[in-house]
Amino acid sequence: MAEQPRLWHVTVTVAGDAVEPLVVRNALRRLNEQHPFLHSLKYAGGRAEIQYWEEAESLLDASSLALRIWNEHRESAGLPRWEVVGLEVLERAVYLSRGMEYAVIVDLHDVTPLPF
Repeated sequence: MAEQPRLWHVTVTVAGDAVEPLVVRNALRRLNEQHPFLHSLKYAGGRAEIQYWEEAESLLDASSLALRIWNEHRESAGLPRWEVVGLEVLERAVYLSRGMEYAVIVDLHDVTPLPF
């Protein structure tokens, strides 16, 4: 019998050669249209961070999906040719146990990229 998928909070940080911050912001907006479950988008000229919830059976499955998200949407969203430099994947219970300093207000209808 297969395990029930669990919910994981994912943070992916990418970085690379600096580009115009507005280019990054607009690319993140397109990424959000293509991957509508993103709930936090942050950017600067040389890096970006996305956060979202992933449903997967294991940490390995959630991590594998997270490591591919930037490259899989690079062309279609016009994302910079950056590499993943950080990855955090937390099971829902662990994420929630961290307390309010990590709380995120989720508004999936209006996710706006914010500068760091």
